[in-house]
Amino acid sequence: MASDRDLPIVFREVRVVDVRNGRVGDPAQVVVRDGIIESVDAGGEVPSGARVIAGEGRTLIPGLIDAHWHSLFAAAPLTLAMTGDVGFLHILAATTARDTVLRGFTTVRDAGGPSFGLKQAIDSGLVPGPRIFPSGAMISQTGGHGDFRSRHEIPRGRAGQLSHAELVGAVRIADGVDAVFEAAREQLMLGASQLKLMAGGGVASAYDPLDVTQYTEAELHAAVDAAENWGTYVMVHAYTPRAVQQAIRAGVRCIEHGQLLDDDTVELMAENDVWWSLQPFLDDEDAIAVPPHSQAKFEQMVVGTETAYELARKHDVRVAWGTDTLFEPALAAKQGKQLAKLTRWFSPAEVLAMATVTNAELLALSGARNPYPGVLGVVEEGALADLILVNGNPLDDIQLLAAPETAFALIMKQGDVVSDAGGFL
Repeated sequence: MASDRDLPIVFREVRVVDVRNGRVGDPAQVVVRDGIIESVDAGGEVPSGARVIAGEGRTLIPGLIDAHWHSLFAAAPLTLAMTGDVGFLHILAATTARDTVLRGFTTVRDAGGPSFGLKQAIDSGLVPGPRIFPSGAMISQTGGHGDFRSRHEIPRGRAGQLSHAELVGAVRIADGVDAVFEAAREQLMLGASQLKLMAGGGVASAYDPLDVTQYTEAELHAAVDAAENWGTYVMVHAYTPRAVQQAIRAGVRCIEHGQLLDDDTVELMAENDVWWSLQPFLDDEDAIAVPPHSQAKFEQMVVGTETAYELARKHDVRVAWGTDTLFEPALAAKQGKQLAKLTRWFSPAEVLAMATVTNAELLALSGARNPYPGVLGVVEEGALADLILVNGNPLDDIQLLAAPETAFALIMKQGDVVSDAGGFL
């Protein structure tokens, strides 16, 4: 990814999308210098030496943010992810990162996996990709949603002290308050910007029914205490009222999924200012492939998707969006399509806001552990220059986000042009 920060770049005659207020402005000029948006105004002189991009009335939107992405596992089949050569896995992840940023996703919150090395490679310019807010290994109890060990590996120590998934940093199995403290502190030591715990049953996991509650309140509280001591927060995987209510009592700040929640629980989330990171899981052409033992769990989960979004709107909970694509290369490529599906419950303006300024507000919960200080998710003076020049107006046609190869004329990440399909520079 070549740096373009030595000279200012000027977008001329572009219509800036105000994602905060859901409207498109009149043609304007946007000046980018040193990776920052220097100005957004109706015109003015072009800075000396600047490279000019003729927008010709195209819209300019902020770079997109996926708040629940798995950088190493989105495009790695399950068997490869849990047993494959770790070197190959990381090379595959680098190609996935490149494809991710070429879809316009300039930032992701990694919801579990060994993404620290990939993040370093992207940040240093070795490979193209989105900036990564890493959670490190997913912390799970024995038999929980993150326990992908085979039965022959039980009890621990029979086939080695740690499973392959633990050795490569995909998961961290921890039982008891002290073990959870240790696991949480390990991930913070490695550079986690937030922590991810499994607080309830899951679809993809083999051992846990969807309705089970995982960890005790004391165990969850241990992770929250460890995170708060480092100035950051905990998010948890959970679907049911009992699991989510326990997590709220423990001080968790963000619930991932939650398709089986009820009125009382969602009201409690709103009262405690807890975020809800929801995914539009549906039984459609893009449904995740599940093994036979998970089919019933999958059907139970997708039935709750409609109700979940309705409850979120009813109680005015702060809703984030993420894909949570796991182990499916074809589905990973449909990141923008998954975002566009939100128009089933939200207006195009609300959808675009969710994947930009709203998700940016969620990322800011990492406080002092934020690896990328700066304003994300908006096209405003002083913000990081994550910009997408769109052939069309996504507020009129949200499906543009699902076709980045034709709809995105230029993609910029913090002042660096990562895609110039329009041939401007």
